[in-house]
Amino acid sequence: MSTNSTAGPIALVGSGEYLAVMLPIEAALIAGRAPKYVQLATAAVPDGPEVVQRWHRLGHEQAERLGVEVVQLPISDRGDAESETLASQVAGAGLIYLSGGHPGFLCDTLRGTQVWNAIVEAWRSGSALAGCSAGAMALTSWVPSLRHPREGGTQGLGLLPHLRVIPHFDAFAARIPDLVTRFVLPHEQDVTLVGIDEETALVGGAYEWQVQGRQCVWHLAEGGRTQYRAGSTLLTAGPADRTGS
Repeated sequence: MSTNSTAGPIALVGSGEYLAVMLPIEAALIAGRAPKYVQLATAAVPDGPEVVQRWHRLGHEQAERLGVEVVQLPISDRGDAESETLASQVAGAGLIYLSGGHPGFLCDTLRGTQVWNAIVEAWRSGSALAGCSAGAMALTSWVPSLRHPREGGTQGLGLLPHLRVIPHFDAFAARIPDLVTRFVLPHEQDVTLVGIDEETALVGGAYEWQVQGRQCVWHLAEGGRTQYRAGSTLLTAGPADRTGS
């Protein structure tokens, strides 16, 4: 991924979007930027309108705590995502947030659309960009199918092609022993696989990240896993550049 010096920070969040416990992370992301908080609950659409409305309510409450304007984009399908009117609402955002749900649906709905292009342009111009759970997974180049390893996956949004993200890692790890082989394809030599615990975020981009939040982030490889506690730095440019704590 090519970036420039004006691009904003990226936050990859394990869980907890819009909750009070995550307020410091969201406040730091929007600090010094326009007080406009753009939120997309698109990943929750397959779960039904009541779930989407719950995310909208939580997002609105978080924006109130932050004291900023909230803009919630009602994107349920690719037709919505191609709307010039909705895409125009992304401009000038201080923080853009993709909340959780179904990562494959989120990717298939946004990929290559006017709204996604507007999000990328806003981020490149300095807006902070966050993805939680499904939203974090979608920012990479490929979202695997947990039911069918190595097949049935979905092309991601591609902003972070050198990463794979496992959210809710503290909950997932015990249930899925073959995490590395499920999330990294055999031909991929330069992909870093990270597990992000709940109520925890990896903030930075594109190759230098800081762990923030309540728990830990884990670098996963065939040889084992390395723990990164809150406040530590994870470098993803290459194996020799990674330092844990």
